[in-house]
Amino acid sequence: MPARPVVIGVDSSTQSTKAAVVDAESGALLAVGRAPHTVTGTGGARESDPEEWWAALGQAVAAALKEAAVPPAAVTGIAVAGQQHGLVTLDASGRPLRPAPLWNDTRSAPQAAALTAALGGSGAWLGRTGSVPVAAMTAAKWQWLREHDPATAARTAAVRLPHDFLTERLCGEAVTDPGDASGTGWYATGPGDASGTGWYAAGSDDVLGTGSYATGSGDASGAGWYATDSGADPGRAAAGSGAGPGRPATGPGAGPGQPGAGPGAGPGRPATGPGAGPGRPATNPGASPGGPIAGPGAGPGCPATGPATGPGRHPTGPTVPAPTPAPVSGPGRYDPQILALLGLDPALLPAVAPTGGTRVGSLTRAAAHALGLPPGIAVAAGTGDNMAAAAGLGLGAHGLLDHPVVSLGTSGTVFAATRARPASPGLSGFAATDGTYLPLGCTLNCTLAVDRIAALLGLDREDAGPGDGLVLLPYLDGERTPDLPHATGLLTGLTHAATPPALLGAAYEGAVFTVLRALDELLAACGLDPAAPEVRDRPLRLIGGGARGRAWTETVRRLSGRPLVVPAATELVALGAAALAAAAATGAEPVALARAWGTGDGPTLDPVPRDEETWARIGTVLDRAAPALLGAETDAGPA
Repeated sequence: MPARPVVIGVDSSTQSTKAAVVDAESGALLAVGRAPHTVTGTGGARESDPEEWWAALGQAVAAALKEAAVPPAAVTGIAVAGQQHGLVTLDASGRPLRPAPLWNDTRSAPQAAALTAALGGSGAWLGRTGSVPVAAMTAAKWQWLREHDPATAARTAAVRLPHDFLTERLCGEAVTDPGDASGTGWYATGPGDASGTGWYAAGSDDVLGTGSYATGSGDASGAGWYATDSGADPGRAAAGSGAGPGRPATGPGAGPGQPGAGPGAGPGRPATGPGAGPGRPATNPGASPGGPIAGPGAGPGCPATGPATGPGRHPTGPTVPAPTPAPVSGPGRYDPQILALLGLDPALLPAVAPTGGTRVGSLTRAAAHALGLPPGIAVAAGTGDNMAAAAGLGLGAHGLLDHPVVSLGTSGTVFAATRARPASPGLSGFAATDGTYLPLGCTLNCTLAVDRIAALLGLDREDAGPGDGLVLLPYLDGERTPDLPHATGLLTGLTHAATPPALLGAAYEGAVFTVLRALDELLAACGLDPAAPEVRDRPLRLIGGGARGRAWTETVRRLSGRPLVVPAATELVALGAAALAAAAATGAEPVALARAWGTGDGPTLDPVPRDEETWARIGTVLDRAAPALLGAETDAGPA
């Protein structure tokens, strides 16, 4: 009897890679393999070698398959969810030029502030990208690289996010998804969406010389239908004059909107003229990195100008009609004005697939050998880690909309899938991976900060009691929400009656208050009234390491007054990626699939009366303390 089909969802985070082997039909988590990453840097620097991510992916997959005791032939699809914002710069052969600055590398804070001003302030950025630049965003890191390492910036042949880099290693295609792209700072989430027509590229849809598909309303690559010549790798484009509409040709037969090997290249697509090399977009003679893309009519984020892709051929079977990707109503394209501001050639960027579950290629023979998997299995576009967690929870157009999530980890995050385009300066206006939006608020001080307070007091983290009139704002690393980058911790209300458990409880209350106030801003950005009964009665989904702790859970219940759902699954990012992989393999909708799998299900904790007194006390202290006592920036510099 053949083995049941499985898929692999990869969570490539800051500290490690986790590869989850998941039953493609039931969603059962069969095994998780792990491999560590190395993060280097002192002061504000935080960097990792992307090659280590690739090696860790292979190690994690091997460990997961061994633990699950399933044959590699049972694997039908794979998808990567990665840490957001990191800047991966590649040479012409697709190799990293330097270690990648990560999301938590703060050296780019001055560049973020300068970029904000250069475009006309926060409002201009919100109108274009839905987010105001911060040090974490890729745009600020690219600007930092241009200023501090211009030689590497000039040599850069391709710019990728961490998950893009790994997806490209898997299938050879330069592609990202709307969710992770929306965290770069150069991706527009406003009107003018081109994504409903299929893939849309950044001026060139053959960014790394891979022969990737032209884009159109019936894009065969997005549906997973690929025409291949005899002996060609499954899932790769056919070559020769016989290539038809919507299929790239490498000879004289290339038609309008398709790459050709000379002057016959069609409008809006670059020709592979002198100077074009592997990993570099084709350019006119003399084109240099950072300069305008070559080819008349090519524009940032514009869809390919060739005819809509017609029926394709399955790699191993007869002619079949290629399904049309579902329209994507949300975000849409790279922003040409921001790219110009950054001096970033849009041809260095990957094409953007309609969704993270879109099949963008097949596992190449080289990648299959590295991972111990069969070549030709489906590779999904993948997404960022926050977007994958949302998919794993069943948030999206085919699941839960406007249902908030609170994640308690080293940082605290709040997010929800919504159809309302967010534009709030205190939030990141991300896109979800399915075409909806995923506004997200992030606080810097959560479980790690409270654990530090517990250690100072000599207490276990579960030894906390009520704060008893104390207010402790544990802003030990500055704070992002509210925007107090120079803040330090603040304690007030201390009397002879104070006890260590009360001090620890006050730290919990300060951290939870900060997260829940960001939640109110999130709900408002979704077009909801946080105080409306129908909104307040919606349960919070509580995830992250803190969700497993009694003190965290009870503090959230007491300060929110809401019912809580604590999902039983712990590897939500990897499970969300697995849903994307299954979607690429089967054509299913990933959010609906995750809902059917039940990965977001868990026990519901009934609400308790909200502690209005503690809420008001902390809010009053925070509002009065900022900026003077919390070290906010002033005209004279840091306070």
